[in-house]
Amino acid sequence: MSGAPGRTVTEDVSRRLLDSASQLSYDPATEVDWDAPLPEDGHGLAPEWSTLYGTRLWDEMTERQRVTLTRHEVCSIMSTGIWFEMILQQLVLRDQYVRDYATAEFQFALTEIADECRHSIMFARACEKMGVPAYFPKRLVVELARILKTAGTAEVAYGGILVAEEVLDIMQRDAMRTDGVLDLVRTTSRIHVVEESRHMRFARAEIRQRVRRAGPLRKHTSALGIAVVAYFIITSLVNEEVYAEAGLDKERALAAARSNRHHHTMMRSGSAPLMDFLGTQGLLTRPASAIYQRVHML
Repeated sequence: MSGAPGRTVTEDVSRRLLDSASQLSYDPATEVDWDAPLPEDGHGLAPEWSTLYGTRLWDEMTERQRVTLTRHEVCSIMSTGIWFEMILQQLVLRDQYVRDYATAEFQFALTEIADECRHSIMFARACEKMGVPAYFPKRLVVELARILKTAGTAEVAYGGILVAEEVLDIMQRDAMRTDGVLDLVRTTSRIHVVEESRHMRFARAEIRQRVRRAGPLRKHTSALGIAVVAYFIITSLVNEEVYAEAGLDKERALAAARSNRHHHTMMRSGSAPLMDFLGTQGLLTRPASAIYQRVHML
């Protein structure tokens, strides 16, 4: 499949995404009502996405604890989003370094970086508004991520980007539709979903273009690399300290979350389109699949 003469499919996709961005983009500084008070009973997540929903511990919790937990969970997810968006920006900048500035691919890549800067500020302000401190991945993960942002290239870089965006997308779509979730979260989710849909299309186009030139060994290596990135993203989404903030016994809560079949099912369902795409690109090998199964994406 090819685009117009002399243009790649990625170039055609990028041109359409640039047109979309010019017509439908948001400024969180004005789109979000930052001064509106937060209702005490407003959840941070659609409750079904809480790591404890469906467990015996959830049934024992007060509604106040559930609200507190979902607010800390969503802020942990937002904090992880900021962390990975900073990595994403470096990956894209390195990939586009000294590219043809006249191409739509280069121009959309910079548009994406500008979007990510606004999203990170939006998430930071949302957490501040909810009175929740920044949560960070474990120190080992932070240091290992330095390798990715320094050396990640081609389909591994865009595969990691796609994993992070796809997982957040399904959670935020549910938040947008769920009564009882804070308007603050519903609005920031709507902005992120609309703009990240373009980023995901761009990442998919880049992956298709890169793997088309890849041999079996490179595909096998890249599949494993993307799966490892996915493992660290998924295991970093909800910081273990959120349970203590909700007044829960941390060890008991961690055990309940790790064995929560409802949440595992939600993750597999939400990850299905991503797994299907990776499979069509030859990036869902047996070793990679084993890693996805460990974090319940398969």
